[in-house]
Parts: sequence; structure tokens; C-alpha cells
Amino acid sequence: MDYLNDYSKELVATGILLILVILSRLIVSKLVRSFARRSQTIEKRTRLVLKYIHLLMNSIAVIALIIIWGVESKDIFIVFSSIATVVGVAMFAQWSILSNITSGIILFFSFPYKIGDYIFIHDKDFPIEAEIEDIGAFHVYLKTQKGEIIVYPNNLMLQIGITILKHPEEMEFTD
Repeated sequence: MDYLNDYSKELVATGILLILVILSRLIVSKLVRSFARRSQTIEKRTRLVLKYIHLLMNSIAVIALIIIWGVESKDIFIVFSSIATVVGVAMFAQWSILSNITSGIILFFSFPYKIGDYIFIHDKDFPIEAEIEDIGAFHVYLKTQKGEIIVYPNNLMLQIGITILKHPEEMEFTD
């Protein structure tokens, strides 16, 4: 029983942290879902963005737990430097994946195009005129008038000029 008394402050702080994490996850989820409804975003994209936000919140909570329980700073430094090294090598090898995930989140909150829009991508080497079929975490799926499906990376959607030719309610495809 003395063991619990020795760590009563840490236990209380951990309980408060868990309650705060749960409440903040609920609030953030409601806010993101509300934003998604207002901007008419597909549920699949909303869940994906929520997954990334919850991962970030959980990481912050783990760091807070480490601080609450008073882990030695030199031990934390060794663990984080090891993790940073492994992640750094992985990200250097796969930087485009991180770029596409980040672009996917940016596109979720500030994407001027919606699924169903007919767009023209001003790529000098490979111009594309197509309808947006789906917007995923890494790619945007486009369908040309010929029925071809083009998978276009999210990071290029932010870098290259795009013209919205027609919104879905204005479109009339004739075969």
C-alpha cells in the first residue's frame, strides 16, 4: 500500500491526462466531422485524417506520460535519438510518402476541388483533363472521358496549376 502512496501524484496526473486525451479526441473528432459535412467531404477521407490527428495526439500523450513519471532525461534522449535516426533514414528513403500524406491532409482542409469536378491539370509534359473520382491519402483518382483511370499523387495536386472546367451539376458526358 505504501507503493501507491509513493506514486499518488503520478497516478492522479495520469488519470487526468487520460481523461483530457479522451475528451480532446472526442472534441477534435466532432470538429473535423463537422468541417467534413460542411465541405461535403467523403467519410473515408474524414476517417483517414482523424486517424492521423489521433496518432499525433497519442504521441503527445505518451510524451506527457514520460514527463509525469519522471523518466531520466538522458534515457529519454537516448530513446528519442534512436527513434529519430531510424525514422530519419526511413523518411529519407521514402520522402515522397510523407509528402503525399501531408499533402492529403492539406487537401482535406483546403481542397478547392471536390469529387465529381471535371478538371484540367496544367502539366507541360502530361496535361490531363479528367473527372475527380476519389481523393485518397496518397493519390487522387481521375477518370478521363475515354474511361481511363489516372492515379495522380497528392503532392503534385498542390504544386501544379489546375483549372476547374465544370462542376458535377454542369457536366454532361456524351459517349
